[in-house]
Amino acid sequence: MRVKLLTTISIFTYQLSVSQTEKLLNGKVLAQNIPLNKVEVINKTARTSTRTNELGEFSILVRPQDSLLFYSKDYFFKRFKISQENIDQNNMVVNMILKPEELDEVLITNIKFPKVGPADENSTVVPVGPISTGVYNGTIANGMDLVAIFNLFRGKRKKEQFKFKELDFKKLAEATVPLDFFTNDLKIKPEEKELFLQFCDADPQAKILVQQKNLLYTMDFLHTKNKEFQKLNSGIKN
Repeated sequence: MRVKLLTTISIFTYQLSVSQTEKLLNGKVLAQNIPLNKVEVINKTARTSTRTNELGEFSILVRPQDSLLFYSKDYFFKRFKISQENIDQNNMVVNMILKPEELDEVLITNIKFPKVGPADENSTVVPVGPISTGVYNGTIANGMDLVAIFNLFRGKRKKEQFKFKELDFKKLAEATVPLDFFTNDLKIKPEEKELFLQFCDADPQAKILVQQKNLLYTMDFLHTKNKEFQKLNSGIKN
């Protein structure tokens, strides 16, 4: 009886250890059945990452209950919690949705038209009629001279000015980091999120992250800054 009990415990322990061992999960990322290249695949739990290849394929080590993130700047963010079934099937397919195209902000300056003064009593307006040759040449009698009007305003028209806004860390975090990451992982209250991102933006490291645009590095940075932010908050309250 004792031998059977020890055998049962040993088998259970072995199965538990096997289930907790990282397994290589293979999968593919698609958008409308088209493979997506260079999609960031991030194991948030294990803090590891990889990228899809030209065929949209990826391989990453996972355990059950790990949180996988799929990120590409042109597509909506995807998040999955890995199950044992995902690991057993070992053929995960992720479908991503393309974001609507955002138009660049354009600032158009006012166009100033030349002022035309009223005719005085000495002005003479002489209408000039068309010269008739007996052959229709496609013109309209007494019609507007569009070429002359265009030439009149061409020199006065100012070019359109395009205003490009420089990306800062706050915009990067809001565009790439999932909303629930702030509330669930960092425990940041909604009313404190704006202040927290400003606190992060003041760190010189934030500018480097804006250039790198790496979601895993950004999330690690937010974790580190959150500890400082919470200490600062607790110190103010005390």
